[in-house]
Amino acid sequence: MNAPIAQRTIRSVCPHDCPSVCALDVDILVDGTVGRVRGAKDDPYTAGVICEKVARYAERIHHPDRLTHPMRRIGPKGAGQWQPISWDEALDEIAARFLEIEQRHGPEAIWPYFYAGTMGHVQRDGIERLRAVRGYSHQYDTICTGLAWPGYIAGTGLLGGVNPEQMAESDCVVIWGTNAVHTQVNVMTHAMKARKTRGAKVVVIDIYRNATMDQADMGLVLRPGTDGALAVATMHVLLRDGLADRDYIARFTDFSPEFEAHLASRTPQWAAEITGLSVAEIEAFAHLVGKTPRTFFRLGFGFSRQRNGSTAMHAALSIPAMTGAWQHRGGGAFHSNSGTWALDKSRLKGSHLQKGNPRLLDMSEIGPILTGDEKALQGGGPVHAMIVQNTNPASIAPDQKLVHEGLRREDLFLVVHEQFMTETAELADIVLPATMFLEHNDYYTRGGHTRVLYGPAVVDAPGEARSNHEVINSIALRLGSDDPIFRTSARDMVADTFARSNYPSLEEVERTGFVDRERPDEEARFAKGFAWPDGRFRFAPDWQAVSAAKGYRWVCDPAIMPRFADHWAITEATSTEHPFKLATSPARAFLNSSFNQTPGSLKREGEPSVFIHPDDAARLGIADGAAVTVGNHRGSVQLTARLFDGLRTGVLIAEGLHRNKAHRGEQGINMLTSAEPAPPFGGAPFHDAAVWVRPAD
Repeated sequence: MNAPIAQRTIRSVCPHDCPSVCALDVDILVDGTVGRVRGAKDDPYTAGVICEKVARYAERIHHPDRLTHPMRRIGPKGAGQWQPISWDEALDEIAARFLEIEQRHGPEAIWPYFYAGTMGHVQRDGIERLRAVRGYSHQYDTICTGLAWPGYIAGTGLLGGVNPEQMAESDCVVIWGTNAVHTQVNVMTHAMKARKTRGAKVVVIDIYRNATMDQADMGLVLRPGTDGALAVATMHVLLRDGLADRDYIARFTDFSPEFEAHLASRTPQWAAEITGLSVAEIEAFAHLVGKTPRTFFRLGFGFSRQRNGSTAMHAALSIPAMTGAWQHRGGGAFHSNSGTWALDKSRLKGSHLQKGNPRLLDMSEIGPILTGDEKALQGGGPVHAMIVQNTNPASIAPDQKLVHEGLRREDLFLVVHEQFMTETAELADIVLPATMFLEHNDYYTRGGHTRVLYGPAVVDAPGEARSNHEVINSIALRLGSDDPIFRTSARDMVADTFARSNYPSLEEVERTGFVDRERPDEEARFAKGFAWPDGRFRFAPDWQAVSAAKGYRWVCDPAIMPRFADHWAITEATSTEHPFKLATSPARAFLNSSFNQTPGSLKREGEPSVFIHPDDAARLGIADGAAVTVGNHRGSVQLTARLFDGLRTGVLIAEGLHRNKAHRGEQGINMLTSAEPAPPFGGAPFHDAAVWVRPAD
């Protein structure tokens, strides 16, 4: 069969919540539909390579289950009984209900809720305009970055780092706490280039032998939540064996005799007991990075999703400061460039419209909030209405028992604007059909690289689907807001934001597809000093300064924070009742709950399963492929056991966020995860749950 012929190929950008934010070449077929989607070869970071799920995007955008018209619930919540309605009916009802709730309970009773279903700033962040103009409850964004970012900033003073393309110039690439083959394949492109052209060694540090570790020269499999112990033991060896760059740390860090004395007790023997690694493995890693000046540390999000995630991130980041790797091209560290864009989004977010000083509700605590937890509600009244865009909390939020209980409240008016009938949409009162990235205009920032990219609308939306931007503006206008911002098109909003941010004009950006915001090399490598006022890297982090710089809210007593880079033993403890640690790691073909309805992704991922070490399985009488139940005091989940010796005994790994309904018993993996904010500033510890496992009844 001949492949469909493209009428034209357009430049676009992947909108999904991945650091790579790949530049795309998309074939538009003669009938106006989407054909092949592939990575742009002329983009230096994408380099022609994209993940398999986005390569199959035609499956998603033309899926027969796309939502195409507004609907009103006419039966019990979750019963699937809907009545098609017009957009005018839907918007009028939303406005009337919101006004009624404002008058009866106050504006803080309404909580717009969103996250990163699209990473386009106009379509993602525009919901803040509605929040501002009405004085609705604010959202504290903790669910993804709340643990990782503070830990990085605590060391460098800025959320930025070495251009990740420089991995190709490295002699050693350390991929720590991210399964890049599953979650950001472009990391592997540049790491493998370094191996091929320079003979670089690739080290992968993770909690199981995954697809990324399979390609490593050195793979270190830790117990979950012990990354800080490996980091400080590595620094112990660097000092002990004369591999630390003492001239560099004297000039560019706050290294002190007290810190050196602190590290003296963090021996490889001490760390081996904690991590499960051998002394030889720890010393071999320390010697490799200590003897390889051009070592690039690519620090992921995965190992930060623990209660001690912020301190673990800071400890790992401290290693290249001790070796002086930052001095060399191809050396240093990188986590995200999200602190370097210098974008003025004040008008996009409606900062000039802010009404009052509403409470700040933690998005990770949506379950406790909706079920009336006084602390989570910040001492205020209940939430009586929500509009949800770009996220699917009935699947992805922690402590699902409470989330479902809250979303099913009959006194909660729930509006969900979505592309598919997700498990959150199934619990809504009004469901609105949403566009996808090729159907609306937006710009996108690359946390994992240096470019800001523009993605134009190039195909028609199905049925009556409308963009997030249009919906937010329409609701605000019906609520009586008359600011011109609510009559501005998405394209004009992009142009306005670029102009306010001193970027090139949108017309100029359209010609190339991007704005390159790469910082000068010496600045990106902190070669002349770090971003703190004294120019020094912090081995002794000032968490109060981190809080002040980013507006973070303390969730613990600052006095309990470790003084120096360290292993902080505060993860959820195992016990006789809950002897296993569970991590909910990302699957290759899903991205959170996105793609878990497309045929290709479903075929690759199969049924919900859990990796268990053969020794543990034998002891519990669990056979490969057997049905098992995993549980704790928060709930239980039914899975299929997969025997796998690539993890430590006492550890379970459940890859992928399958739909709750895909599980026997229809309860998904986040039944087991905690919504308790992790120190210092909040965040969901998705990979930090103590559980039991047994053969299913």
